[in-house]
Amino acid sequence: MICSARLGFPSRFLTYRRNLSTACMDDVLFEVKNDVGIITLNRPKALNALNTSMVVKIKPKLKEYESLVRMVIVQGAGGKAFCAGGDVKSITENGVGAKSLELSTNFFRNEYSMDSTVGKYKIPYVSLIDGITMGGGVGISVHGKYRVATEKTLFAMPETAIGLFCDVGASHVLSRMDKHLGVMLGLTGCRLKGTDVAKAGVATHYVHSSKIDGLRAKLIEDVRDPGIVLAENTDDLSGVEFTMAPFVEKIDSIFCHERVEDIVDALRTDGSEWAKGMLKSLSEVSPTGLKITRKEILKGKTLSLDECFRMEHRLAYRCSEAKYSADFYEGVRALLIDKDKNPKWCPASLEEVKDEIIDKYFEPLPSDKELQLS
Repeated sequence: MICSARLGFPSRFLTYRRNLSTACMDDVLFEVKNDVGIITLNRPKALNALNTSMVVKIKPKLKEYESLVRMVIVQGAGGKAFCAGGDVKSITENGVGAKSLELSTNFFRNEYSMDSTVGKYKIPYVSLIDGITMGGGVGISVHGKYRVATEKTLFAMPETAIGLFCDVGASHVLSRMDKHLGVMLGLTGCRLKGTDVAKAGVATHYVHSSKIDGLRAKLIEDVRDPGIVLAENTDDLSGVEFTMAPFVEKIDSIFCHERVEDIVDALRTDGSEWAKGMLKSLSEVSPTGLKITRKEILKGKTLSLDECFRMEHRLAYRCSEAKYSADFYEGVRALLIDKDKNPKWCPASLEEVKDEIIDKYFEPLPSDKELQLS
């Protein structure tokens, strides 16, 4: 527990801590209870998808809490989702152009900066990822020290389906998963549920959703190290098998290839029903998104988390700029705006996506456009 008096805070800060009450900010709520900062993502009708308003509010509050409380808990409102991703519809619905580039650049810059803050947090950070946890929801949780999943947790990084790439620090996380599991998850958008989320390392702890309210209360009431509280009040999964265990060796031998074309060829050679399912998933998403994602995961393995964010910011800028491909806009249109689920990818095949074009996505931006992290 942090002793404020020893830290030398002026009396106005001590009064602030004692009297701080819930601050309703519509799309995100902030509260302090027993020296625990509680952040609630509060867009349940939108499955708590992050928008610019939310990420702009959350980062400074995280900075504030870091020196004022002993722990932070992040949760989602509504019972269905922790956070289903980023609200990309709002930043692309104007179509390709300067306005969309400005909106998307502002959103991604603030989102990645917020996620970087989580990754460097100096006090315990607990994410209660009860429900849908995708994209931006992964970014605001997976870089923190503790992540608690339930049987309702549904994890995925489905960005290639909207013509984007796995971002929010996924190049760091997916590249460090065993047996090239992260490559498979990133390329296909394959979903993990319940205990599998913990078995894959996305969650650090698991508990039934009926106990999540009690767990939250114990974390708030018990001033001991939250690692101890979590260990005492979550399930032992040592006897639970990862449902993907029968496919782990196949995943490792197939998704180890550095070129997406070689992964596709290996799946075709395998010919099993599992491989056919993987091929179907890959055939439906953006070829450009696939190649960017494979390369970023390959590069991310040797980069720090902040270096990954800087790399991903360059990729996000160029996907939003649509200089080489407008797949991001087309994917959002097809899946989230018109909802015809029939995106027209351009280029339309892996063979048409030239390596030299993919390389350009990774090149540094002008200095005034590079991501600045603190």
